Amino acid sequence: MERIAVGLAALGRPAYINLGRELPGTRDVPAMRAATHEVLDAAYAAGVRWVDVARSYGLAEDFLASWLAEPGHTDVTVSSKWGYRYVGEWRLDAPVHEVKEHSAARFAEQWAETRALLGEQVNLYQVHSLTVDSPLFSDAALIEALAALSDQGVEVGFSTSGPAQADAVRRAFELEAAGRPVFAAVQSTWNVLEPSVGAALAEARAAGKRVLVKETLANGRLVVEAPEVLRRIAAAHGVGTDAVAVAAVLANEWVSAALVGPSSTGQLASNLAAAGVSLTADEVAELAGLAEAPEEYWRHRSHLGWD
Repeated sequence: MERIAVGLAALGRPAYINLGRELPGTRDVPAMRAATHEVLDAAYAAGVRWVDVARSYGLAEDFLASWLAEPGHTDVTVSSKWGYRYVGEWRLDAPVHEVKEHSAARFAEQWAETRALLGEQVNLYQVHSLTVDSPLFSDAALIEALAALSDQGVEVGFSTSGPAQADAVRRAFELEAAGRPVFAAVQSTWNVLEPSVGAALAEARAAGKRVLVKETLANGRLVVEAPEVLRRIAAAHGVGTDAVAVAAVLANEWVSAALVGPSSTGQLASNLAAAGVSLTADEVAELAGLAEAPEEYWRHRSHLGWD
C-alpha cells in the first residue's frame, strides 16, 4: 500500500462536496472523531502509511493528532495544507464553508496551528489550491518563508485545482529562492474524467518531484454516477468502480501516491482493492475515452452541493 494515501477531507467536517459519503447518523465532533479513528485504524492495519489533511478540513488535523498520539503510529507520513480557513462552524447549512487566502500572514498563522497539533510529524506542508493567478507568485516574503520551511526538514509542496492545473504546476516549479527551487512536491486532481494535468505531472516526476494525485474518484462521481465502461471493467475484475478508478491512477508511473478519501471502513476496503487490480492496456485505453473537457469537468464540480 506504499502508493496509496488516505485523505481526511470527508471526515474532518460534517459537510463536504463528496457524493456517497457514509457517515455516523449524528455528525457531532465525538462521532466524527470516532469515525476518523476507525478509518485510520483500518488503513494502518492494511499497510497504509501516508495520511493527508489540511487546515480547512474542519477538525481533521485535531482528529489525526489524537490518533497519532496512540501507541504504534510513529512510522506514518503526514502531509497537510494551508491557505484555506474553515468557517463552516460545524454546520451542514453554512452559507460558506471555507475561505482562501494565500498570504505570508496566513501561512505563518496556519503553520503555527498545524505545528501545535501535529508537531514534528508533519513531513510535507502544501499551499492549498494554488492557481496561476495566486498572489503567491509575486509575494517575495511568502516565497522566502516557504523556502525557509525546507531548512527545517519539512518538504514544501502545493496542490492544484481548476482547468488550468497544468499551467499552475509548471509555473510553481519554476519558483526559486536563493537559487534553489521552492517546491519539492505537487498534489493535483487527476482521474479518468479529468486527466488534463497528466503531462505536467509526468514532467514534474521526471524532474525528481513528488507527485500526489487527489480526487481520484472525482468527488464520488465515479462511484455514484459510474459510466458503463467503468462498471463493466470493475465487474470483470470483481471489484467496485472505485477500485478501478484508483487503479487507473496508479497505472501512471509518474504517480508517487494516489489519495483516497473514504468516509467509512467499508469504503476504505473497497478503495484499497485497487492495489490488486492490474489493468490491461486495452482497459486503460477504454478508460481514457471517458475524459471530459477540463472546463466542463470543473464546471460540474463547482455545482456539487456541500452535503
